[in-house]
Amino acid sequence: MTTTQRRRPELAAFLRSRRARVTPADVGMPPGLRRRTPGLRREEVAQLSGVGVTWYTWLEQGRPINASPQVLDAVARTLRLDRPEREHLYHLAEVPYDHGPEGLARRVGPEIQTIIDALDPYPAAVYNSRYDVLATNPAYSDLYQLPAIRDLGVPNVLWTLFAVSEEACPVRHRDRELPLMVATLRSAYGRHAGEPAWEDFIRRLSAASEYFAALWASGEVVPPGSRVKAFRHEAVGELRMTSVSLSINGMPECRIVTYTPEDADTRKKVALLRERRQRLWPPSDMAPVDVM
Repeated sequence: MTTTQRRRPELAAFLRSRRARVTPADVGMPPGLRRRTPGLRREEVAQLSGVGVTWYTWLEQGRPINASPQVLDAVARTLRLDRPEREHLYHLAEVPYDHGPEGLARRVGPEIQTIIDALDPYPAAVYNSRYDVLATNPAYSDLYQLPAIRDLGVPNVLWTLFAVSEEACPVRHRDRELPLMVATLRSAYGRHAGEPAWEDFIRRLSAASEYFAALWASGEVVPPGSRVKAFRHEAVGELRMTSVSLSINGMPECRIVTYTPEDADTRKKVALLRERRQRLWPPSDMAPVDVM
């Protein structure tokens, strides 16, 4: 059974359940007599959505018909779908869903910031699935420099790494690590293909970096995972760190990424970097960094 064949019955069941939830009174219609359905009738959903009764009936029956974003939006409004339900409708109908400028999480709450701050001296950050950096702890700056990218509005790890030369890149073994990051990005992109914000991100980064454009064209896909990465630092030399990604409840497509020393030598260097940071920027002088 193909993916489409599996999704169509799910789409049909989802629409029927949402239709049963909405009463005529909810949409300003009289209840009528001898109503046998618990919610709206199919013809009422079609009328309120501005679509043909036959077309909506076929959609709810799971038939292989095409739906435009405009029509799905109209149906979603009639059925009073919230944002997660609307996105679910789009996925089942196999139509790219435009999350809009706020589609991905762009900030974290104080409870998450407290967690990553407590991990110091080990670096930690919060990424969304596009590698936007939503929060960091002070130790994270020892591994990455995060120039603000005006076009994006937030720091982004991929822009940071692809916008510099190989010699200036903080990640060692660039030809091994960066392809894995791009493949991880493509794994997330599958949920957002066709969305203007994602397509614009890929287009801009491809224009800025021929290396990224070549990696993107390769089509490789991998999920996020734990691995050992090597970083270069002008003060202490090479740091070998194990990166681990942790999902965050209530923040879909976001993860806390932590870096812990892989060996005793790196552990000593991490401690030296913390002493160096506190000497150069005493805690009383360090203002919170707004990564937004």
